[in-house]
Amino acid sequence: MKICGNIIDIYERKIYKGCIEIDKDIISDLYGEDNEEERYIVAGLIDSHIHIESSMLVPSRFAEAAVKHGTVAVVSDPHEIANVMGKEGVEFMINNGKEVPLKFYFGAPSCVPATSFEESGGTIGIKEIRELMLREEVKYLSEMMNFPGVINHQKEVMEKLEIAKEVNKPVDGHAPGLIGEKLKRYIEAGISTDHESISLDEAREKIERGMKIQIREGSAARSLHKMHYLLAEKPDRLMICSDDLHPEMLEKGHINLLVKRLLGYGYDIFDILKIVITNPVEHYGLDTGMLRKGDKADFIIIDNPDEFNVLETWINGKKVYDGKNILFESPVVSPLNNFNSTPVKPGDINLSQKAGKVRVIDAVDGELVTGVYEWEIKERKGSLRPDTDKDILKIVVKDRYKDSKPSVAFVKGFGLKKGAFASSIAHDSHNIIAVGADDRSICRAINRVIEMTGGLVVCDQDKCSDIPLEIGGIMADVPCGTMAERYDKLTNIVQHMGCQLKSPFMTLSFMALLVIPELKLGDRGLFDVNKFEFVDLYI
Repeated sequence: MKICGNIIDIYERKIYKGCIEIDKDIISDLYGEDNEEERYIVAGLIDSHIHIESSMLVPSRFAEAAVKHGTVAVVSDPHEIANVMGKEGVEFMINNGKEVPLKFYFGAPSCVPATSFEESGGTIGIKEIRELMLREEVKYLSEMMNFPGVINHQKEVMEKLEIAKEVNKPVDGHAPGLIGEKLKRYIEAGISTDHESISLDEAREKIERGMKIQIREGSAARSLHKMHYLLAEKPDRLMICSDDLHPEMLEKGHINLLVKRLLGYGYDIFDILKIVITNPVEHYGLDTGMLRKGDKADFIIIDNPDEFNVLETWINGKKVYDGKNILFESPVVSPLNNFNSTPVKPGDINLSQKAGKVRVIDAVDGELVTGVYEWEIKERKGSLRPDTDKDILKIVVKDRYKDSKPSVAFVKGFGLKKGAFASSIAHDSHNIIAVGADDRSICRAINRVIEMTGGLVVCDQDKCSDIPLEIGGIMADVPCGTMAERYDKLTNIVQHMGCQLKSPFMTLSFMALLVIPELKLGDRGLFDVNKFEFVDLYI
């Protein structure tokens, strides 16, 4: 098979008229040849770090959407399903991903459970790490979120890092705000990437100390606007990633949109392609072609380098997207889950009021980090209720694995004036999380999640809307467009109830993430991430 056009050669940093010849799944030849084709041929795009589960789609359904945007491979951390189902969940992701052409490269989740301070459904220990790291599909040890464990040389943490060294596979990092001597010790343990830098200076320090920075642009955390300056400084040390991408965003675009934005900022096309193609392939040792003779025939055809609109996507020498249609079918998926929770009632989440200052989680739109707001209570009577005038709402986390009683606190930044919304997507352990303006709506939303054994719910008193998630309570086997439509509908309802967050469900899901500063709520109570300990509701 022969395909001609304008070839974009990333390594030689040039564009020329030429052709590629494909023999089965390999580029057997590539050469300059004059032709009339106006189209451009370039290696396919790669997401260097993503949790597929955050799209709420199984890998095969994710692939249908991604190939439309020129993505040929993803470096995926199956951390979320592992927290629900353990190694069985990781095996599900690997096996389902094999059923479609998109190249899924997985990591062995390093922190399952993410901390010892919350209940989760699965455990990935030393035995499971070793088994997974020996698999060909597993290219790296997933993000090491337990940075205190690395810095303090905790035995189990160091054993996991040693396994990665033994099999010569890289280790992903996760170290928000880490600088100075602690960062030095973290990197010296063998950790080579980070996608959690809070500031540009922090990212620069990490690069200077030997790390590669993955600029993240996802649904809840977006840093391209402040991190893109690094492309002019250290293109060899950069990659691009989504981390968490919800369906409504995936339906519109993927890494291709970030390429367009970087072109709009005025960066050189070859530097951009380096960070979205060659850097991830070389860092993780991916079996993904980069448009060279002898490489796998993984490439895309675009209209031109300025507009970068994807016309076709090819993987392993086969056209998988023709500009209009997906040219492969997804398999039928058998549901799997881990869910054990009984309904809650308003009395279960009631808090007695007393005088004093209350710790309130201060959520920030578009950020995973939270602050702490001090809410002063002057009277000592009755129940401690939300104050919608001050944008202080009740937040509840309900353990869904051992069915313990819910933990309750308050959160600022969601803006709800009425009702509640809840989800069984709550990073990292995926217990049930809800935020609301009144106890009845909160309980109603939580109980609907329980009734579905996982999903997203919005309730205003007795009126509820929902999305069932039958795969681990975090994914479904539906097309991306279908999920995006359902998700947009729920988001619109939440926003009409007063919430102005861009991605309210995504932001909610990170309010239980006990490894991102500063204050979060787990199933066992309020957690100060900086101190790495539980704290009382009252100061």
